[in-house]
Amino acid sequence: MTSVAAAAAAAYRAAAGAGAAPPAGEGGFGGMLQRALEQGVEVGRSAETASTAAMLGQGSVTDAVLAISRAELALQTTVAVRDRVVAAYQDVMRMPI
Repeated sequence: MTSVAAAAAAAYRAAAGAGAAPPAGEGGFGGMLQRALEQGVEVGRSAETASTAAMLGQGSVTDAVLAISRAELALQTTVAVRDRVVAAYQDVMRMPI
């Protein structure tokens, strides 16, 4: 499971187990998105490190490919969430007052 999907699943479990209120000090939905983006950036950095190590002959090519695949999946998930947020915003803006 990607880091973004894991964060979304954890937030869903927390909301289902404790009603609609987020746990204290975690920042709610915005905090969850912030943590998910930070995890996505970290996955990208680890992929960059693994690919650099593989190019220098210090790391495994298999590890580099796996890290790059994880980073690609995290980026695709982030873009999908962004698209859904933009679509939701556009739907709200089209609602009659």
